[in-house]
Amino acid sequence: MNARPETPNVRPVTAADGPALTELLVRAFDDDPVANFMFAGRRRRAFGLHSFFTSQLRHQYMPEGHVYTTEDLSGVALWGPPGRQRHAVLELFQLLPTAPFLLSPHTINALKLMFKVESLHPTVPHWYLFTLGTAPERQGQGVGTALLRSMLAHIDEAGEPAYLESSKERNVPLYSRFGFEVVDELP
Repeated sequence: MNARPETPNVRPVTAADGPALTELLVRAFDDDPVANFMFAGRRRRAFGLHSFFTSQLRHQYMPEGHVYTTEDLSGVALWGPPGRQRHAVLELFQLLPTAPFLLSPHTINALKLMFKVESLHPTVPHWYLFTLGTAPERQGQGVGTALLRSMLAHIDEAGEPAYLESSKERNVPLYSRFGFEVVDELP
């Protein structure tokens, strides 16, 4: 009989964690339907996701101070705080290294999808879970639960709302256990 691993300890991410967490996110999102659509082809997807998550971690979420990982770096959660000032032009420039990997027959539709998803965000200030990723070999072992529990305890205590998108239907039950509800679906 296999013993279930202990609940992972959660801590804030440091700059030194960035490269390992980028690699973890690339592996975690390799089978993601949106990643497969946005970055068509295995090689393009690997390079595109690496560029995308490097930019997101380094430039958009780590400076906010709301990125958390587990002690063994088996999972990571990137949160945007309520009222976070979004600078669309700056964020676009920060994602430019990703652009060559986006170029495919799906580019226009991928951009339309990004804008559609963005338009569905609540208009009231809210915590936004941009990304939750777990190493494939650790999925189903409580890593995602630990990451969610740690931040949602703070959010619930403050009485603030939270929002996320899930591109994998199999993750919906996890989010539902924490009180998230499906408000819309995009095919």
